Amino acid sequence: MLKRIVTIQDVSCFGKCSSTVALPLISAMGVETAVIPTAVLSTHTGGFTGYTFRDLTADIPQIAAHWKTLQLHFDGIYTGYLGSREQVQIMADFFDAFRSEDTVIVVDPVMGDAGSMYAGFTPDFAVEMRKLCGKADVIAPNMTEVSLLLGIPYAEQCPLETVKTYLKQLTEIGCPIAVITGIRNGDQHGAVAYDSTTGSYYAAYREHVPEPMHGTGDIFASVLSGALVRGASIEQALSIAVNFTADTIQATLPDLRTLPREEAPWYGVEFEACIGNLVDYVKEIHS
Repeated sequence: MLKRIVTIQDVSCFGKCSSTVALPLISAMGVETAVIPTAVLSTHTGGFTGYTFRDLTADIPQIAAHWKTLQLHFDGIYTGYLGSREQVQIMADFFDAFRSEDTVIVVDPVMGDAGSMYAGFTPDFAVEMRKLCGKADVIAPNMTEVSLLLGIPYAEQCPLETVKTYLKQLTEIGCPIAVITGIRNGDQHGAVAYDSTTGSYYAAYREHVPEPMHGTGDIFASVLSGALVRGASIEQALSIAVNFTADTIQATLPDLRTLPREEAPWYGVEFEACIGNLVDYVKEIHS
């Protein structure tokens, strides 16, 4: 019987991020994937203007209520972009309603990047997101989100010992496992994790690429969630997520660097070309 996960985040109809990467990638990992859209946008907001936006906050409790009548069980719950404090509070209720002993809850606390909060978010939102992170099993912030969750100054790069300190502080929020993404290690780039139940740290890196690319954080969080639901340890899930994300970046670079902007994939990575790699990575989980 297939494992089942629900991913709760927006649908950006064009741009390859959020639900439009989570659904195909987690499905390719052999996990039945349900979705709850928090909003529908014509495109993502990175580099596009004039996009449409429809808030679906009012629909989320109704979907959850219907699912309860169906007695649906989820092996995993994975949240991404949540657009308001109200949505974060609804997610807390959703966790309580659908969590069971074997449910893995992953929160990607999407709030900002490169030292800045995304448009429309406020410090109050970070307070609510911190509470939600305390109800998760695994959280996966970037360094901007770490600064918001811990109330510390943003630093683009930190020594590994400082990263370890932040990871331990993140687990003190209430989540047993914390992952920090976007960590530089010389000419490498990756993520570091801490499991507070064992006191163990794990790291995975690949070659650093200077070009910024949209959607890679969503790809990482989606693959991390899928691997954990498939039964991977946090160490193995971290490795799979870092390696697959790096694969998609490497696959995109030739077109990004050589094609004119109107033809280049500046809006998202070409993950479709790497799905075979992901299938192979998943085969290693139970080996």
